[in-house]
Amino acid sequence: MRPTPHKALGTGVLAVAAAAALVLPGTPAAARPATAPAACTPAQAVANGGFESGTAPWTASPSTVITSRTGQSAHAGGSYAWLDGSGGTRTDTLGQSVTIPAGCSTATLTFWLHIDTAETTSSTAYDKLTVKIGSTTLATYSNLDKNTGYVQKSLDVSSFAGQTVNLSFTGTEDSSLQTSFVLDDIALDTSGGTTPPPGDSTRTPAAPSYTVSLASDTSGTAWTGHESVTFTNASAAPLGEVYLRLWDNYHGSCDAMPIKVGNVTGGTAGALSVACTALRIDLPSPLAQGRSATVGFDLGITVPSGADRFGHDGAFSFIGNALPVLAVRDGAGWHLDPYTNNGESFYSLAADFKVTLDHPSGLLVPATGTSTDTPGSSGRTVTTATAAKVRDFAWAAGPFTKISGTSAAGVPVNVYSVSGISSSSAQSMLSTARSAVDAHAARFGAYPYGELDAVIDNNYWFGGMEYPGFVLDLVSTTALTHEIGHQWWYGIVGDDEYNSPWLDEAFTDYATDLAQGKTGSGCWSSVSWASGAEKITNSMAYWDAHSSRYSTVVYGYGKCALHDLRRLIGDTAMSKLLKDYATAHWYGVSTTAEFKAAAQAATSTDLTSFWTQHRIDG
Repeated sequence: MRPTPHKALGTGVLAVAAAAALVLPGTPAAARPATAPAACTPAQAVANGGFESGTAPWTASPSTVITSRTGQSAHAGGSYAWLDGSGGTRTDTLGQSVTIPAGCSTATLTFWLHIDTAETTSSTAYDKLTVKIGSTTLATYSNLDKNTGYVQKSLDVSSFAGQTVNLSFTGTEDSSLQTSFVLDDIALDTSGGTTPPPGDSTRTPAAPSYTVSLASDTSGTAWTGHESVTFTNASAAPLGEVYLRLWDNYHGSCDAMPIKVGNVTGGTAGALSVACTALRIDLPSPLAQGRSATVGFDLGITVPSGADRFGHDGAFSFIGNALPVLAVRDGAGWHLDPYTNNGESFYSLAADFKVTLDHPSGLLVPATGTSTDTPGSSGRTVTTATAAKVRDFAWAAGPFTKISGTSAAGVPVNVYSVSGISSSSAQSMLSTARSAVDAHAARFGAYPYGELDAVIDNNYWFGGMEYPGFVLDLVSTTALTHEIGHQWWYGIVGDDEYNSPWLDEAFTDYATDLAQGKTGSGCWSSVSWASGAEKITNSMAYWDAHSSRYSTVVYGYGKCALHDLRRLIGDTAMSKLLKDYATAHWYGVSTTAEFKAAAQAATSTDLTSFWTQHRIDG
């Protein structure tokens, strides 16, 4: 979110959702413990994983495996590795020696793989790609795994900690009908100490999958229906309960909640806490590591008046953070931070969503993910939106004016405008969105969310707000470029937004500068700290108490620190650092400690004094 100083929040009357059997307010939550320190300095063990720095240190046979020739395309950048694809008997290899440091409990190999084939069988693996560490086969893929685009693969190699081994990819093709195995953005990321913090540092519940079915009233301001979420306990510590974050209850009160949950199945609803934005659900029995469970509930949503990220501006409703999502538990315990209107609190893990929205046909409903419309009952339309590996889901409803286009890299972009936005302004925003999504993708990795929707209203009290594949914005080139940058820094590379807001806001403002050709020349020289306690890495608890300094320090000083880092280590090293860091944390979670370690690994210059000077702690 990009705040606009000196503008007042629009207010209005909060209506009450018409939903039955709803939970009642509970007691306030206790303060959560401080975040546990990292027990291990992370590292990224693969060199030149994006193939943008020539061929070294890779060994390839034939030498043309690493290529930028036409016929296939890179996941990001211009080069990739293309194994096989000849339609004749063939074996191609690619490998490099990697050292997986000792002392870290987690080592994960990730890579992006595209497979296309002329084979027509649905049962026989004629052509194969084998992935090995040393002599150990990690995975095998074949013509049966063909896909229309790149898919990220993730393999656990933690058992090889402390070893130097050969990472290899071998493609074998039989005598007829080609299969191409195309690789890009290979990374081997290590993290986690051998002695975990108290409890278990693993983030859980993992791999949530949400299924939602809602129907609206005639105006699109009230929605009722059902939601369910299936999840897995990734932690060695049993999971006895989960928490749903009902974030938008901040916009009402515990006596008049705009988000209401009832008829819970798969667990027992406990007390609401944290100003009724957190609902505890006790599971029938503790969930062991690797086991899955499903919780379901009826859901009622009432959109209040106001041009807000959750609110309606006349006939146009903006519905952000309205779907209950699972809170995160790690070594620090449950993250049950309060809502902040100054920035964001919305820490969540990557999840899959399938959301069905039944609404009057006169309303357009842009939403996270890829949407399809089918006829509903008389005068109504059913919009079904699906999204994979996203951290949240948002939508809007209203008689928008829609224009569409496609970026040069092939991303479908839609701009939805409220009444009062001129056609020339809408076209300008479409042009901005098309160029911005490609500019960010070229630096950090291909945009993975299908289409991109931008909802434009000049009455927003804020500058803009990001959700996966869906942004709210004023008519502003800079603000829209910023919000689209959040698709990478928050959406793809996640973070704890309440405790580390700089990891998405500073990085996104830096990305915005780059996209607009700004170098940040001399911007660090204008830094003036308000107090000894003021730091770029302070949490939203601090910034809510010092709100006038939030934008200046987190956005302004934060991006200037990154510009300063680029000048210190060099443009090429900085570009590689951020691209590799995004790849290593794709759909994961970034921490300040991990970024500092990655930056230090990217340069021979000792950065200790740099972090101190720029007040980047962690």
